Amino acid sequence: MTEISILEVPAMNVLGTRKTGTYTLIPELLTKVFSSIEKKKVAVAGPPFFICHEISPEAVREATEKGTAVVEVAWPVAGHVKGTKEIQAYVLPGGRMAHAIHKGPYETCESTYLALFAWIEKQSLTICGPIREAYPNDPRTVPPEEIITEIYVPVK
Repeated sequence: MTEISILEVPAMNVLGTRKTGTYTLIPELLTKVFSSIEKKKVAVAGPPFFICHEISPEAVREATEKGTAVVEVAWPVAGHVKGTKEIQAYVLPGGRMAHAIHKGPYETCESTYLALFAWIEKQSLTICGPIREAYPNDPRTVPPEEIITEIYVPVK
């Protein structure tokens, strides 16, 4: 059973980018943002995020099929930093969010999402913004069954 809670997530300074396509762009975009962070010699202030602008299972399926997903990734950074045309510096808003943790390969997150969406509905809450996934461990260094995906859903 997935443990679900409500958290107050703080706003954070990030470097990020977005592109329209499929969710397979996530690793490539995360690599680009991290390369920019390294070049700028900025301190990382937390795990990277994928921000999903499609906020229902139906919208995700449609964006996947049509290649129209808005794929945004962001990496929290310490302090103020200047962005570029491709990698922007901005504040990722905080707020009240339903939170669940998925352990296992990224491809198996759907059951955690469905449990989270059902919980949100049962609590009479409404999704009010883009959903986030945080990646606190590196899939290149941990086995697939040990991968952690933290899911944050803005609610009111």
